[in-house]
Amino acid sequence: MVRGRKILLGVTGSISAYKAVYLVRLLVQEGAQVKVVMTPSATSFVSPVTFATLSKNPVLVDLLKNEKTGEWVNHVELGAWADIFVIAPASANTLAKMVYGMADNLLLTAWLSAKCPVMVAPAMDHDMYHHFSTQNNLDALSQKGVTIIDPGKGELASGLIGDGRLAEPEEIFQKISAFFLHNSFHGKFIGKNVLITAGPTYEELDPVRFIGNHSTGKMGYTLANALANAGANVTLVSGPSQLEQPPHVKFEKVVSANDMFTAVQKQFSGTDIVIMAAAVADYRPVKRADQKIKKAVDSITLELEKTTDILAELGKTKKNQFLVGFALETTNELEHARQKLKTKNLDMVVLNSLRDKGAGFGYDTNKISIIGKDNKIASFELTTKAQTANHILNAIAQNI
Repeated sequence: MVRGRKILLGVTGSISAYKAVYLVRLLVQEGAQVKVVMTPSATSFVSPVTFATLSKNPVLVDLLKNEKTGEWVNHVELGAWADIFVIAPASANTLAKMVYGMADNLLLTAWLSAKCPVMVAPAMDHDMYHHFSTQNNLDALSQKGVTIIDPGKGELASGLIGDGRLAEPEEIFQKISAFFLHNSFHGKFIGKNVLITAGPTYEELDPVRFIGNHSTGKMGYTLANALANAGANVTLVSGPSQLEQPPHVKFEKVVSANDMFTAVQKQFSGTDIVIMAAAVADYRPVKRADQKIKKAVDSITLELEKTTDILAELGKTKKNQFLVGFALETTNELEHARQKLKTKNLDMVVLNSLRDKGAGFGYDTNKISIIGKDNKIASFELTTKAQTANHILNAIAQNI
């Protein structure tokens, strides 16, 4: 979500300024344009050369570029250039000056000129952070629309253990990404109740063995995370998966197709959007053996029966829900996907093929086509699952 975005990073005088180096690296690696503005005291902790090298832009510290000629840095243009202004670390001193409109360095003049959203990540000792003046300043900034990235808890430069550690670069990066994700869909998902299924289902043969598939759940989990960041109330129903539960998501783990159907039915009536990304087993054993099946004969015959077609059942009973299905095909992909769209009463189907390299189970990439009710097709090149999720959410946002 940060690719191509213009990010102005403010660095103030704090021992944690070194973490901002890693933040710049993360942002640049993901394709963001980064300019760094430092307070004079910040240069005592990290050299401007370090930030200039990583950001590939000159670092700005002084209002005057050249004292002899009077050439100066246009802070108004700087504030207007950025899509977002992130101050990390933000010292107690800088936070106080921001509240009272002081402008005794370039960073503060850029803040007073900024037309973009602003985030601050406080960093200071525990007692300084909890002092009423600092808390009042943070409250004042928050009330004026500044996003506060809460500090972490742990060992501080003073040797104390407590609040005040600058949030980790990865967390700040995620907050920035979430901001762009939240705003990129024009707020369409804010407050929406979204149900997502992910992963495989396992149909037991005996206490040891099962029928399953190679699904890892990566696509469904990525969608759940993206929608939570976009302001939705997300419920994720997952089959067996090794992935970590996404944050800020209501989570239910199931095993079989019947388990998944039961879990989905409970949630369906109160849901606005349903995305069925799970690879649900089509068949299960008619009879499950109570004991492990022994290798006593050369061959055995398994009798299988159909599982409940969850997607078709939802299509029959849906009212105002926007229903999205997935089609993973190996032959006649487009024909089968269109058939699924029609027969199961879907609003949209996401098609990918096992014949496309990098688009099958277990990959961190995907290559999809999206087919809507109007039968129009939008096809995308192979990309990350995170970007694939953005394509899917964009398509949903345009149709709800």
